[in-house]
Amino acid sequence: MAARPTGSVALPLHRLSVAGFRDLARGDGGRAVVEELLAAERSRRMLLLRALHDGLSGNGVPHRAGAGVSYREAWSLLERAQRTAPEVFDDVLMSPNTGMWLSLALRRLRGASFEDAPLWVMAGHVAALAASAGLRAGLDFSIAVPVSRGIVFLPTLGCARIEAAQPWSTARVEARAGQLRITGEQGTALIGPGIERSAPGWHAVRRVTLGTEVPHLRLALEELDPYRTFPRPSEPLLLSAQDAQTWQDLLTDAWEILLRDEPESAEAMRAGLMSVTPTPAREKFRPHSVTAGDAFGGVMASRPDDAAQLAATLVHEFQHIKLGSLMRLRPLNVRESAPGSEELFYAPWRDDPRPLGGLLQGIYAFAGVARFWRAHRHSAGAAHASLAHFEFALWRTQVWSTVNLVRGHERLTPLGRRLLETLRERCAAWLDEPVPDAELRLAREVAAGHRARWRAHHLRPPATAVDDAVRAWRRGDERPPPGLAAEPVLVPDSEARFLDTEAVLARYRLTGAGADARNAEGAEGADVLLAAHGDRAGAKDAFAALLSGKGAPLGAWAGLGRALAGVEAHEDVARLLRGFPERVCAVQHALEKATGQGADPVLLAQWVARGARQPRG
Repeated sequence: MAARPTGSVALPLHRLSVAGFRDLARGDGGRAVVEELLAAERSRRMLLLRALHDGLSGNGVPHRAGAGVSYREAWSLLERAQRTAPEVFDDVLMSPNTGMWLSLALRRLRGASFEDAPLWVMAGHVAALAASAGLRAGLDFSIAVPVSRGIVFLPTLGCARIEAAQPWSTARVEARAGQLRITGEQGTALIGPGIERSAPGWHAVRRVTLGTEVPHLRLALEELDPYRTFPRPSEPLLLSAQDAQTWQDLLTDAWEILLRDEPESAEAMRAGLMSVTPTPAREKFRPHSVTAGDAFGGVMASRPDDAAQLAATLVHEFQHIKLGSLMRLRPLNVRESAPGSEELFYAPWRDDPRPLGGLLQGIYAFAGVARFWRAHRHSAGAAHASLAHFEFALWRTQVWSTVNLVRGHERLTPLGRRLLETLRERCAAWLDEPVPDAELRLAREVAAGHRARWRAHHLRPPATAVDDAVRAWRRGDERPPPGLAAEPVLVPDSEARFLDTEAVLARYRLTGAGADARNAEGAEGADVLLAAHGDRAGAKDAFAALLSGKGAPLGAWAGLGRALAGVEAHEDVARLLRGFPERVCAVQHALEKATGQGADPVLLAQWVARGARQPRG
């Protein structure tokens, strides 16, 4: 690293080009704009590295820590590597894992704790970083690095396992003429030329090459580096040979789908997607994936159901990567000044309410998901086309409604408003595109169901109005008091789970796997009757029975509303339960508390539906 200049120096600011912002605002952006974002991220990493250098050089932190790790020697070796092979230095610097480590190390220096390792081990990771850069640059050197539970990590290269008596110790890494020797307190690992291949005592970073055309997409399949996982470090989790091959096959097929259906995204990923960290498979139709703003280019993802799902996941997460980098250059929203006072919003892709910044990330990510399914539905095979149509119809609806929810919010910056307006224009055009009637109707039902379940969990009518309604019900009044229809209060429910149940069950049905729908977590028998078998009458009776007992799941009110939809005698009840289920939930809960038992759920919903301000349509 170049020495810090003395005196006042005007440093250039990174600015996104007009064309680059235009592409990003549409939810797009190819290789050129990603390279602009990467240039800004490199400068940020260099500043963070300098901040870490200063933090370790001052505030009473010694240059030599632990059992011999020297920060001064680490900086010196890094500078040698940068001068000798700047492209190698940049590759190590720009690894997603390096970005995560830099951020966590700086926070640790300021008092935050994210792992049980001593500070010198976390900060001493800079020596391992230097060793990796030096080795890849072809330098001869000798340096002490931390050992964590018998493992020596060399970022971007791999890890060695050596005998160690203590959880935290050091080992000496020596490179001479291409030979690598790692010597710990109780053992030595000797690694010859070919460090890119695993050998006894050495696990090399697993890499996969995707595509037949040049340039290929070369990804690290991260199993080893402690900073590969978000939001905190973790120990290695090695893939079996079979799992590694499965991931190779899935990534290969997903990449072919992206090249065909999302060519611009594929070009962007060639420049900016660097690693995938596999995690175990989750429940069918409920994959889990995450990115971190500090780990540009890294995606952590559970093993997907199929290649199309993985392709959609990569698009989703790369949208987060792009927007997160843009937000580092220019804010899209202004945060609340008082801690804990941030306004929360409905997000149709989450179980929990979200702040404005998080909501913008979700809008942007799912705009990409909608775009992917819009294209893929025309190339998917016959067995998968119906699901693809449904996904497109669902996510264009959810993005459209959420953009309109916040597009004029006062805490949006001019740039944020411009981005939302551009996304809104694009989504409006998607709404005009035809989708088969069955899939379109199902997508609308699922969207309404998620919102109803969210409202049942997180919204509460005014407490006084609920008490008045209980008294009115017990008196036999014809209708509830008008106050029950007043604006509800947001009371986040940390126990809210599986609000996407209707969507999951729809996917079972559309893929011909309805018989397996009973395995979906959070799905009641009544949900399965309705979603998988279309048995509205049976589902209505099952939901009513469920809601007649104590402790019934709140989502069952939304399910009852869906079961009653289309029944002429219950149209008002169905609209109420799909639009404002929190009113009936609150009254039923209060009745149970006051009398020891609730009312007949259908009769109670009919009564509440006689109140003011009923939803229409």
